[in-house]
Formats: sequence, structure tokens, C-alpha cells
Amino acid sequence: MGREGKRLTGEGWGLVKRCATCGQEESRCTCPPKAVTSLPFEKQRPRFRMEKRRGKPVTVITHLTLSESDLKDLASRLKNRLGTGGTAKDGEIELQGEHREILAALLPQLGFKG
Repeated sequence: MGREGKRLTGEGWGLVKRCATCGQEESRCTCPPKAVTSLPFEKQRPRFRMEKRRGKPVTVITHLTLSESDLKDLASRLKNRLGTGGTAKDGEIELQGEHREILAALLPQLGFKG
């Protein structure tokens, strides 16, 4: 079979994601989705870092305990305020560009701990 066999059949290429609760593949998992409850902004201390993706800076905001709708709403408010693009996924907000200094001043104005 050799190398070509693996390439054609897809063996060894991808990792299978498994559910942390039941151990099944995520596509076959029957566990109910976990509901994330939002904490008030005053009780949260978000962290942010800068990453480079394809040579361009991206600011990532983490340590947010927000429901999916609240996370998307906050991402939309930040994108409008900063005049940039971005996304909210997997409990994080990603903003295009370097915005760490601005976020350090902006997040406490929105009610987060400084």
C-alpha cells in the first residue's frame, strides 16, 4: 500500500474530535448542548493578546464567560467602535489589527474589570 494508499484513503491525516462527556465522535454525540450562562461584565476580567496570521496582526480577546448571543453582540460593538473586522467563535473574539492598548482603555468603559 505504501504512501499512496494512505494519501488516497485518508488514514493518518485528521484527528477525530470526541465529546468530553460520552467519548463518542462529535458527529455522533447525543449529549445535550451545554448552555453557557453569561456572567455580568463587572465580574469578568478578559485577557487579550496579539497574534500574527498570514503575516497580519490579529487581537484575540479570551477569558469571557458569555452566551453565544452576548459574545456576538460584544464583538459587534467592539468592531463598530474600533472600525475593524473580526469574528466571535469558540468563546473568543478575534479582531483584525493591533488593538491591545485601545482595548485596555475601552473594556473598563464597557464595565469589565480593569
